[in-house]
Amino acid sequence: MYPTISHLIEDLFGVYIPLPIQTFGLWVAIAFIAAAYVIRIELERKEKEKKISIIKVKEIIGKKLSNIDIGISLLTGFLIGFKLLEAVFFYDDLVADPQSFILSARGNIYGGLIFAVLSLYTKNKENKKQVLEKPKTIEKEIHPYELVGNITIIAAISGIIGAKIFHNLENIEVFLADPIGQLMAFSGLTFYGGLICGAISVIIYCKKYKLNLLHLIDSTAPALMLAYGIGRIGCQMSGDGDWGIVNLAPKPDWLSIFPDWVWSYDFPNNVINAGVYIEGCTGRFCSVLPQPVWPTALYEVIMCLALFSILWLIRKKINVAGLLFGIYLVMNGIERFFIEKIRVNNEYDFLGGITQAEIISFCLIITGILLSIFFINQDKTSKQRTS
Repeated sequence: MYPTISHLIEDLFGVYIPLPIQTFGLWVAIAFIAAAYVIRIELERKEKEKKISIIKVKEIIGKKLSNIDIGISLLTGFLIGFKLLEAVFFYDDLVADPQSFILSARGNIYGGLIFAVLSLYTKNKENKKQVLEKPKTIEKEIHPYELVGNITIIAAISGIIGAKIFHNLENIEVFLADPIGQLMAFSGLTFYGGLICGAISVIIYCKKYKLNLLHLIDSTAPALMLAYGIGRIGCQMSGDGDWGIVNLAPKPDWLSIFPDWVWSYDFPNNVINAGVYIEGCTGRFCSVLPQPVWPTALYEVIMCLALFSILWLIRKKINVAGLLFGIYLVMNGIERFFIEKIRVNNEYDFLGGITQAEIISFCLIITGILLSIFFINQDKTSKQRTS
């Protein structure tokens, strides 16, 4: 396993370079970037096909900096300098435990003050170039794809918060035993929590710009599937606990061309230090599972990339707004429902034992089917009215 990028570099090149970058976090970042790229491509296509329109908004230009602008600039600069200078002076501590370092109260007050002043100076200098004697209101045109950056940031922040909340609700006993540790850990994220909270936040943001919601969610359907698959690469490479139940069955002959870890794996040096101590190991990550388990994250990578390819291939052939997103919900729900059968998860004591993910997966399948039927009927009704 490669808990950090430093471990991966060391394994590939034999050189250990201390970097404060966790493998899982890097792949999550790549997942968001890939999703943003796909959404941008789709929104550009839909605008060319005149399915969505350029957004016109009114904007006041030439204003002087408000007290709120000054406060935000000072606070942003202070926080950056506060942490950055501390990281420079205590780099080894940052590398040893990035999450705890970043989320702690540690920092350099002088760095914070210097960067606060620089931030306000830069902001004020830029504002002076644009300030007018009398501010005026202009009408500005925004292409929908130009909102992708903001949409991605909003989805990332709210999605991570939602994923963390749902994970802790699903593992409430673990959370209550170590609430601070669980909140600071970057591992332990529940996808559906991120999907639900991220979707709500993005919808609220897009309503502000009156962006066509159905075409937006259709644009996000392939992107979400791709991001999920890429994120699972990070789970597999770091060993973040997203693995299956014990698998002691012999590897089938038809898998003989693949390495053993494709069938079952004990995740040595996993990032959450689950299992037993590895004799002779030094460092923070010295645990291995006592018995091999199903590498479910790997299976989800394969399935999600395959489902992304299907959604990408059919996206131009579907002319009913919202239908592609309905299909995505069904696909995602089916994929997750069945992987749960061999995945480690807490079960609720009803219906013979069922997990949170299975409940949400089932709801997504039903919701996807109902939405698809609704969008198809709505499209038929709309065509009948215009004919």
